[in-house]
Amino acid sequence: MELILSFAAGVVACGLALPAISWLRGRIASYRQSTDAEANQVTTVSQVLHLAVQGSPTALTVLDRSQEIVMSNPAAHEMSLVHDRAVNPEVWETAQHVFEDKEKRTVDIAIPKRRTGHRVTQVKAVIKPLTLNDGRFVIIYGTDESENVRMESARRDFVANVSHELKTPVGGIALLAEALLQDAGDQETVEYFGNKVYKEANRMADMVSELISLSKLQGAEALPEMEPLAVDDLIEEALSRNHLAAEARSIELNRGASVGVQVKGDRSLLVTALSNLVSNAINYSPEKMPVSVSQKVVDGGVVLIRVTDRGIGIAPDDQKRVFERFFRVDQARSRQTGGTGLGLAIVKHVVANHGGNIKLWSRPGTGSTFTIELPIYREEKPAQDAGMKDNEKKDAVTAAAPGLPRAVARVAARRKDKAQ
Repeated sequence: MELILSFAAGVVACGLALPAISWLRGRIASYRQSTDAEANQVTTVSQVLHLAVQGSPTALTVLDRSQEIVMSNPAAHEMSLVHDRAVNPEVWETAQHVFEDKEKRTVDIAIPKRRTGHRVTQVKAVIKPLTLNDGRFVIIYGTDESENVRMESARRDFVANVSHELKTPVGGIALLAEALLQDAGDQETVEYFGNKVYKEANRMADMVSELISLSKLQGAEALPEMEPLAVDDLIEEALSRNHLAAEARSIELNRGASVGVQVKGDRSLLVTALSNLVSNAINYSPEKMPVSVSQKVVDGGVVLIRVTDRGIGIAPDDQKRVFERFFRVDQARSRQTGGTGLGLAIVKHVVANHGGNIKLWSRPGTGSTFTIELPIYREEKPAQDAGMKDNEKKDAVTAAAPGLPRAVARVAARRKDKAQ
């Protein structure tokens, strides 16, 4: 009997002890968490300064006269002002002059790509005394100028390209006009050179127009207000714009099956982008070879519009540059067809401004496929409308089975009575 009582007492004690132990463990864990949280809190000015310096996107480095690095932050290492506990040689050379005359100096540093993973390529470093009273230290502020340098280089190239491209038709028009003046009495000569002048003038006008369009797309002006547009209508209009050009070369324009989706955008810009791709496919295809435009919905929210030709194709090295301004795969063919070298650049920016992407697949001798990816537009239904539809469904069910709500109520009442 005593054994049974002892066993029962042990069971009761264990039953009481287990919840107590569990509660105690919870309290200990909670205390540890609160202690850790308090330890991680910023409580002093020195902690604030340390976190601000270490998290700053501006590179910060403090040097002494012996070239010892007193302090540096992660940005200084990322911009290669500091590497393996050694300061950049160009920075140190300039810092020595600052130590001598205490004058602020600026140095532009070109960073080798191998040292920064191809991200930071140009850094502007400002070097000045840490204080005017204590000449033992200098501080270096570094900023990433890679994007600014890249944009400035692109602007210079753009101006040079525009000057060259406009100079060509202007020079051609001048020579043709001179030829006309020398033999103005010959009707056949006048017609021949007159047509040439007309063609060059139109080419220059097209180039100026496309330059203006490209400038707008790159942010010079705000984009027009977007509206829902049927993809089928955009493709139809782009094909109709190129119907005569295709007919002149006996090229059949094939259109794929409709998917019946909409995108949100500017009609004029999207039609221009698609028309440029179709025109490009026609110009770089042999006669009597078809050009096709198809569409496909993927991932439920993206529509792919593909323009495919069976033309000369594009070499792998040129594929990386086809969307650059004024780049032409075949200079002779481009001039023959009146191309400006801006069509694909315009396509790229139109698609980007509509939240999409453009991809290229090409093989020399086989052909090319340009694929535009655009987000599908689906009109959002207001919550009120959704609620009204739910009510309509309920009303429809009631009308179809008028006794159903009452039957459900009776079953619920019986279950309630049984529970009581």
